[in-house]
Amino acid sequence: MIPSVNNAGSETFGLLKYLYETGKYEDHTDPHLVASFDGMAPDPGRDPNATLKDLQQLLDQPVMALPKHARPAKHVWHTSVRATADDRILSDEEWGEIARRIVAATGIDPGDGQPGCRWAAVRHADDHIHIVATLVCEDGSRPDDFRSGKRAQAECRLIEKELGLHQVAPGDGTAAQRPTSAERHKAERQGRERTAREELRETVRRAVSGARSDKEFFDRLAAAGVLIRKRAAPSGDLLGYKVALPDDLNKDGEPVFYPGARLAPDLSLPRIRERWSGDTGTEPTSWKEDTVRTGPGAPASARRGTASAAWQAVLIVEHGDDAVAAAHIAAAGEVLDALAKTSAAQTRRELRDSATAFERASRSHVRAVRGHDRALRQAARDLVHGGPALGRGEDGATTAMAIDMLFFLITAVAHWHARKGHAQQAEAAAQAAGHLRTAYRAAAAQPLGVLYQRGRRLSRPVLQRQTVLLREALPGLAERILAEPGWYALAATIAEAEAAGHDPAALLSAAVGRRELDTAESVSDVLVWRMRRTADLPADASPLSESGTAGVQPPTHRTAPQTSAPGRGRSGEETSGKTR
Repeated sequence: MIPSVNNAGSETFGLLKYLYETGKYEDHTDPHLVASFDGMAPDPGRDPNATLKDLQQLLDQPVMALPKHARPAKHVWHTSVRATADDRILSDEEWGEIARRIVAATGIDPGDGQPGCRWAAVRHADDHIHIVATLVCEDGSRPDDFRSGKRAQAECRLIEKELGLHQVAPGDGTAAQRPTSAERHKAERQGRERTAREELRETVRRAVSGARSDKEFFDRLAAAGVLIRKRAAPSGDLLGYKVALPDDLNKDGEPVFYPGARLAPDLSLPRIRERWSGDTGTEPTSWKEDTVRTGPGAPASARRGTASAAWQAVLIVEHGDDAVAAAHIAAAGEVLDALAKTSAAQTRRELRDSATAFERASRSHVRAVRGHDRALRQAARDLVHGGPALGRGEDGATTAMAIDMLFFLITAVAHWHARKGHAQQAEAAAQAAGHLRTAYRAAAAQPLGVLYQRGRRLSRPVLQRQTVLLREALPGLAERILAEPGWYALAATIAEAEAAGHDPAALLSAAVGRRELDTAESVSDVLVWRMRRTADLPADASPLSESGTAGVQPPTHRTAPQTSAPGRGRSGEETSGKTR
């Protein structure tokens, strides 16, 4: 149950008109009162003789009783209280009791003989109510509504337990500001999928990914098509910024600007500058700030680098100092944003959703020490400067490789937050990992399908020798791997690594060592990508190397089945398995 408090209104009638209006908003059906300060307030939704003006005048009466100069300029307190999607539909009586508890907890109408404000609770949808109050008590005093938002949150946590509803993780003050009801309905009227605030937050996050200076950051924002206003000190030093969408206008036809800090706590200019404060003054790679590399191999190379950086970051998040781990977690968000921005259509949506979900997990009260996260920030930078990747060939295969490594990194982040008691961040990281799992399936199907076919064509003596090798190198995992369809893709990878002069047993041991595999749906898939990255084998195995692979015959066609398709195990029986 999620309350959203807004106590900055000045027009009671305008808010009531919005709450009772039907036809314009899809979720406004059968608006009616479920509770009020005296239980007898007129209900324009159910009483044909009651009007919005009647209700407005009743609520405003204590305000109007004050001398004009003593009336608060903004006297309207408003909160919505929304159930989560998996909650049951509550009755009017239950919503009425929830409203009474919220106004008591927030100090709007504390009860027990204390003076309270006039209020009414309107239900116009199954899953939420709105509470409207006027911020003058019956005796003319002002209510004690200090920190009413936090008090409403605390009361909702108690209500959830008592009513058996979904228990929302308690907040810690590091979340980005939610869109207001007005912003959501404005987006609906304009036919937008998301509010302007949400679109701008994503745009700014992507502009930050891997950036190294104010200039680069603002150049990226300008290239994204947003309007920018900068705030400077009298000395000319830049202090802050605001952004707006060109077509998001207020009633006067002017763009609606949002300061960076109002988009997310870590998007203020000082917090953004912390990201590159730990960067060196030199450019460690071949990318130039004013150049975008889109030539052959650039996206694939960037994805290989991302996989390596993510691989190393897992160990740091699992075992490193908290401040250093926090920096890597924040930088992981930059990598997800950059990967979503540059990936092909088949994975772009899930990667974007993963980055959006992880945004909440990238912040906590553990203050990050920047500088140690340079490899991940460089990976994000390389992804942006490497340009868009194709969904096939080496681009597509290295995308699958990068997603595979990032899945384990984000899972490690979820565990890190859980150990620290960061419930909301842990849940957000778990959601991000779920989107990565789905994106991985889309990205990995073709390259693993090719490897699967190649492994099926290995000669029987080669497969038998590799089976013995697997059992000797990984005795605890061998039987599970041999039962997976992905075993054939791993067998082909082992053969390639051996042909390239590597010790496959050592590669297998290194691929398993220091990293958990419990969250893997297919251990063989994971080992394929880890071995190919470590041995520097082409991620896209469709073209055979010039030297060939021992015991491998070229496939007769280029179209490979999905890796989740049934295959035959070593004994000839049908097997089925899951991909990540």
